[in-house]
Amino acid sequence: MQIKLLKVFCDIVAQRSFSRGAKENAVSQSAASQMIHHLEERLGVVLMDRSRRPFVLTPEGELFYRESRKLVERYYALETEVRTLHEEVAGRVRVASIYSVGLSHMNQCVRRFLGEYPKANVRIEYQHPDRVYSLVEQDEADVGLVSYPKNSRSIKAIMWRTEPMVLVCSPEHELAKLDRASIKHLHGQPTVAFQNDLRIRSEIDKILSRYGVEVNVVMEFDNTETIKRALEINAGVALLPKPTVEKEILAGSLVALPLEDDAIVRPLGIIQRRGKMQARATRQFIDFLLKHADVHSMTEDGVAICDDPAPKEAATTS
Repeated sequence: MQIKLLKVFCDIVAQRSFSRGAKENAVSQSAASQMIHHLEERLGVVLMDRSRRPFVLTPEGELFYRESRKLVERYYALETEVRTLHEEVAGRVRVASIYSVGLSHMNQCVRRFLGEYPKANVRIEYQHPDRVYSLVEQDEADVGLVSYPKNSRSIKAIMWRTEPMVLVCSPEHELAKLDRASIKHLHGQPTVAFQNDLRIRSEIDKILSRYGVEVNVVMEFDNTETIKRALEINAGVALLPKPTVEKEILAGSLVALPLEDDAIVRPLGIIQRRGKMQARATRQFIDFLLKHADVHSMTEDGVAICDDPAPKEAATTS
């Protein structure tokens, strides 16, 4: 069966349109329709229910699309690999990142990567964690950068680095005069927190509960940048990954206190879509990130703000 035929089928399904799928492959809409008809005849099954608008895949069509997409991607990635085996690393790498990872690390990482591979092109899109997973699953991003990475049936996650958590406050706050802080210092304090639907919030809440600490949440946000702005006006205190506040610490607008109780860390990871054969530029970019991870080692008594210790490949969840 021709790869071209499989590609036409996959593009029609992905675009949910015969006309757009045909245009993607430089064929007419009638030719694309005939190709799908011949494909169904060869398989002896109906792949699409054309009585509905837009068309809907049958169970057989869903299975055939899922596996055909893998074959098509593997073939074109292999074709590119063979053609460029002795060429410089080139091509676009599409990266989706949560805000705090991107703002803390990615500008410097990308500059260094492009210094080594000047013909590569890295495009970064900053999104909410759920959206990062969605972009990778839908093949709208080659690589995702998230905290608390998790495997699933469609996502492969590998650990990248860990970041120590610190107590952050304004220089005017009463705790700012301390050299180090205890988690118990948070008890009763007005706190600027992450929103309830974020994993980091649930993990911080577990740590506070473990120490019997109750806080007074006065504000909730879905990203570290907004939390930092609230802290700068002395709205409260927060637990944040240290690399996300380094710029403010140097500027003197925030104070970060190491925690004396435990080495609490936030794990970061790289996610990819399972079964996808990555282009050479993408593989080199992932290798570059892992090589320059600058991972903070956890002590034996350290507490990761996650349910399990950070393995090389994250634990699978459904």
